[in-house]
Amino acid sequence: MLTAFSLLLLSSCNDTTDKFVVLETSPVILSDLTIADIELDAVNTNNPAVTFNWTEADYGKQASVNYSLEISADETFTNSVIPATINGNNTITLSVAELNTAAGNAGLNPFEWATLYARVVSNLGTQNGLPVPSNSISFSVFPFFNYVFNDFYIVGDATAPGWNNNNNNPALYRDENNSNVYYYTGFFANGHFKVLETIGLWHPQYGTDDGTTFWGTTETNTSPEPERFPFGGGDGIPVGFYTFTIDFGSKTFTFEPFNATGITSPVSLSIQGSSVTTTAMAPLAFDGHIWYASSVRLTPGDLTFSVDGTAWGSTTSFSGVATANGGNIPVVVEDDYDVWYNDLTGRYIMIPVNL
Repeated sequence: MLTAFSLLLLSSCNDTTDKFVVLETSPVILSDLTIADIELDAVNTNNPAVTFNWTEADYGKQASVNYSLEISADETFTNSVIPATINGNNTITLSVAELNTAAGNAGLNPFEWATLYARVVSNLGTQNGLPVPSNSISFSVFPFFNYVFNDFYIVGDATAPGWNNNNNNPALYRDENNSNVYYYTGFFANGHFKVLETIGLWHPQYGTDDGTTFWGTTETNTSPEPERFPFGGGDGIPVGFYTFTIDFGSKTFTFEPFNATGITSPVSLSIQGSSVTTTAMAPLAFDGHIWYASSVRLTPGDLTFSVDGTAWGSTTSFSGVATANGGNIPVVVEDDYDVWYNDLTGRYIMIPVNL
């Protein structure tokens, strides 16, 4: 059954009301692709990869029609992504980079053939009224690796590197389920700190002016600068252990005491598994609970952390929380990695150096 959608047009000269009525369109028809298998080239990323064509929507009136291309790894579009939206046209071309990003965001692994599903959703106006999805089509994609995460580091006189932006600055640990959230639990000296996005560069940098929210500079807009964590430039941090949590989605953070009483660091800690030649990690002299290994070559496979001979692991790649006998951490792409491990929390992060 067709659904009516009314837009009220009010006249300033009298009290009459005119109604602009459109009807819900039949679904547009998305055409099958001319090719079924698309192998993405990591070199020529600006080249066109695929073009989608569909019929025009008919809402019964001349109207501003939007079309959103929707991509998913499953045919029910449970966790779909929208790589492109267009108005008043019925074709969209994605570049190699755009399709590769969409495939990665939809959950496809790199360097494996997998099926993607696509459909087009038509809707009206700035409020996206009367959305109607098209039929879905499927095709196979072989993505290259797309590292979709951001990495962050601490700097400041309350931290191990001091005010040096290129001094083995400890990484923040990204939440394994929410890539906007990062943690750092450890020892802080009397002083302050900021968060950096790139080792060796002062911008972008992040700090706080009010002690609860934060903001940052960019690579090109470097002034003014935010104040320092955690108090917006007030008194220095009382010496002790704390957990710093920062949410880049909500632009908020917390800085709370952490009880490290009775927690002793392991005597030895190393990385082992099918992805790596067993490699010893070293603790920071500033905080013996923070362990690191720089530029470790990892290959596709898995690894665990050997903590005094016990395997600590998890099931999430790049970052997560390791537990004793908690599984094997997958390594999905070969590269040199900076690996960080926190024996207070079991959190780890593996940051590819070259991707």
